[in-house]
Amino acid sequence: MEDLMSLMQRITAFLRSPRGQQLVDRGRREMSKPENQARLRQIANRLQSRRR
Repeated sequence: MEDLMSLMQRITAFLRSPRGQQLVDRGRREMSKPENQARLRQIANRLQSRRR
């Protein structure tokens, strides 16, 4: 359990770093594009249909 907490702390620290913020901003920009939203919906639908 300590390893998981340590990992979570490291991820949180990274996301707050300048490089982490750059990646978060890039992800937001990419996900605001309609073609990427459609691709993500297709993947989600495919995963949902597998569960049934």
